[in-house]
Amino acid sequence: MDVFDREMSRETIFKDRNVLSPHYLPDHLPHREAEIERIMKILAPSLKGKKPNNIFIYGKTGTGKTATVKHVIDKLIQAKEKYNANVGSVYINCRTHNRKYQILLKIAEILYPDENFMGFASTHLYDRIMDYIQNTGVIYVVVLDEVDQVKDVDDLLYMLTRANDHLQQGHIAIIGISNNVTFMDKLDPRSKSTLMQEEMVFPPYNAVQLKSILSERVAQAFKPGMCKDSALELAAAYAAQESGDARYALKLILRAGDIADEKGEPVSDIHVKQARSAVEEDIVLDLISTLPEHPAIVLYAIASLIREGGKYPTLGGESGEKFLFSGEVYEKYEKVCREWARKPRSARWYREYLKELEMMGLITLTMSGKGIRGNTQLIKLAFSPDKVLSAIEKKFE
Repeated sequence: MDVFDREMSRETIFKDRNVLSPHYLPDHLPHREAEIERIMKILAPSLKGKKPNNIFIYGKTGTGKTATVKHVIDKLIQAKEKYNANVGSVYINCRTHNRKYQILLKIAEILYPDENFMGFASTHLYDRIMDYIQNTGVIYVVVLDEVDQVKDVDDLLYMLTRANDHLQQGHIAIIGISNNVTFMDKLDPRSKSTLMQEEMVFPPYNAVQLKSILSERVAQAFKPGMCKDSALELAAAYAAQESGDARYALKLILRAGDIADEKGEPVSDIHVKQARSAVEEDIVLDLISTLPEHPAIVLYAIASLIREGGKYPTLGGESGEKFLFSGEVYEKYEKVCREWARKPRSARWYREYLKELEMMGLITLTMSGKGIRGNTQLIKLAFSPDKVLSAIEKKFE
């Protein structure tokens, strides 16, 4: 109890630590005004009882996609009260609800809070959802965050969009959010043909934008004078290097704040530098946890070869950086698939997985140059192979 008493009485540099959480939704979203306006314009017809288009939003991690959509949905619900509109919404994180059944169950439970739907078939859930939409005439907006994580996503999207063909009144509108800009290319043509969607790509933040985002949060999170401006600039610069990821910047300042708080010091450049390695490890684990099965196996093959040295250990040249040939990685991927009792995908799909991993910042791809026979992709791992292997092994436990 002495420890609790000491911690409760200790002075802290924080005013509200939760403001730095990636899950905190601020009232103002700097540098996303244009995206907010466009989404609001697409959804505005719902306030008049008209059918809005579906929206699919893409962008790398930490570009404000989820925060922007949640912000707009909050504004939509406020407008619903103002205009007495028949509009409803549900937000679903598809990392935790990654099956069509789970998503239908979540929607049904929200529409019928007093009923227990556990154990009912998906067809029953679908019928009850349809009954609700038809009987109330509501325009119902379903937000599917990380929609690419849904295992049977083609069936889900086809079912939700075709449902509108059978409704005499009411409508289901979908907002899909994905880190994968090639997500739509992988959908079944049948699913794509029913969507009639608007698409948006959120660009990464630059260092100046990241600093302004951090400045607003820091003013609320820390007591006056407890976070130096140079620390903000350094965290923003590091995050700009990491694909313009605002979450990374916030995690850096939060972790640096914890380090400084333990010492009773204002947050400085030193604390940000100390926080960097721990935050990078968190980011790697978070990214890997979201990977589908086969991209994860490809990444495992890359990390294994980097640790083993690969067939061409001197390919990195004087810099000492280790690169791998695309062909040797594919061979290793096939071998790991066999060892793990998985059926390897074709070379075409393998190339798509490499693009996904590069987009997420887990690897870098470059074309071979002089001194290398033929024209092939060279692959470099962006993080420690030991950390990557450990995270993937945990994922497949």
